[in-house]
Amino acid sequence: MGIGAGILLIVVGAILAFAVNATVTGIDLDVVGWILMLAGVAGLVLFVYFSRRHRTSRTVTAERYDDSGQPPL
Repeated sequence: MGIGAGILLIVVGAILAFAVNATVTGIDLDVVGWILMLAGVAGLVLFVYFSRRHRTSRTVTAERYDDSGQPPL
């Protein structure tokens, strides 16, 4: 889940929890809204955690050899 999807879940959840006054048989829209907001926040936290984890610097050393098989001087 990216940043956009996390924010979208938060926005849709907030609309369902705070702005919609409709009733649906068997479904509490307030609870669905809160669940969507929590899922969006969790997705944003995981996205930030994994994006920072990939930013660690790594040093790669490569050695090149000429045709004789000897390392360069």
